[in-house]
Amino acid sequence: MHRVQPRSKSDANDDPASGRLGLAIAKKRAKRAVDRNRIKRIARESFRHHREQLMGYDAVVMNKDRAASASAVELRQSLDTLWLELIKA
Repeated sequence: MHRVQPRSKSDANDDPASGRLGLAIAKKRAKRAVDRNRIKRIARESFRHHREQLMGYDAVVMNKDRAASASAVELRQSLDTLWLELIKA
């Protein structure tokens, strides 16, 4: 439902204890603002729960078509799975 693109380890002068999250939620994929905002809210919440394990990483979340119609539980599970894959890599 989402695509997480890990960018790189943060620069040395950035706070090494924090991971950064970028959100690229396309209007083309989620037409209504309420859907785009819901996706962003859930992505931020999920990232906050995994922030300690993702320290030093920059991640960008991009939505797919299915994300606009997915339930909050489905979105959260999808993101949690992607964060865990990124942590293992």
